[in-house]
Amino acid sequence: MRIRQIVFAAADLKAGAAQLGVLLGLDAPYRDPGVAEFGLDNAVYLFGDQFIEIVAPTRGGTTAGRLIERRGDCGYMLILQTDDFDRELARFERLGVRRVWAKDLEDIRATHLHPKDIGGAIVSIDQPMPAASWRWGGPDWKLQGGTAAQQRVVGVNVGADNPTAMAARWAQVLGLGAPTALGATQRLLLDGGWVDFEHAGARGEG
Repeated sequence: MRIRQIVFAAADLKAGAAQLGVLLGLDAPYRDPGVAEFGLDNAVYLFGDQFIEIVAPTRGGTTAGRLIERRGDCGYMLILQTDDFDRELARFERLGVRRVWAKDLEDIRATHLHPKDIGGAIVSIDQPMPAASWRWGGPDWKLQGGTAAQQRVVGVNVGADNPTAMAARWAQVLGLGAPTALGATQRLLLDGGWVDFEHAGARGEG
């Protein structure tokens, strides 16, 4: 399991995308028309061989829109790459983890887990084929040259009412080793990265 894409939700896509692009010195983003099925527009930035995406609702009643109403602009989804999609599906089935969306294509298999069954965020498990490819980054992306190719998303922070319980649940659902305590934070190790679970602030879990 490794972090391949992180997704933020923003009320104003243009402003949020411009801010992120300037902050990280990113090239122009890819606009994925496929997110329209979720009532979203987006901007997908290449970051090394990973991706940073911002989504914004284009109609009422979307999951992203409800999240923005509760928490403001915030983290939305974590997409993890696996090397064995069938192994993950078998574990989800065994644990009774619900899947709210799935796609099985010639170059990628993907599924979104029900956030109530893991907590803190929408988590997607994806297996691209070949492993270095990534459909969600657009048809024309290629690894950047020079130091830009070495950029990495190494970790994300998730606010939880009970960080210990949520970290343990993520470890169980994702088939990972037990979390490690770092003071009040619980760290779950991934391949080349981590997820840190901290006490949720005034905005609540997420």
